[in-house]
Amino acid sequence: MVLPQVEEELKNNKTKSVILCGIETQACILRTTTDLLDLNYEVHVVADAVSSRSQVDRMYAIATMRQMGAFITTSETVLLQLLGDAKHPNFREAQKLITTSAPDSGLLDSFGGAKL
Repeated sequence: MVLPQVEEELKNNKTKSVILCGIETQACILRTTTDLLDLNYEVHVVADAVSSRSQVDRMYAIATMRQMGAFITTSETVLLQLLGDAKHPNFREAQKLITTSAPDSGLLDSFGGAKL
């Protein structure tokens, strides 16, 4: 849910897009995504940085958000997009974070390997 104070802060900063991560994908993340999309923000949900008690809830919430118009992405993609390119002064430090494969989130198995 986007609280009035958060909405005001987003407006004051002329924010155009928001990156979401957190818990209870089927509740908190989905509700916040809905609110932000209704307010015409571009929403990026980081699939490997959201969770639910149930993998099924997580899977369907992510699918729903994608159908609503949110971009579903990964933490590595977000990091690399924020850096821009290898010329960024923090690129080498960030690269250390992504050279080791992240643990399997189980999402691909839940989707049966289907195209997300």
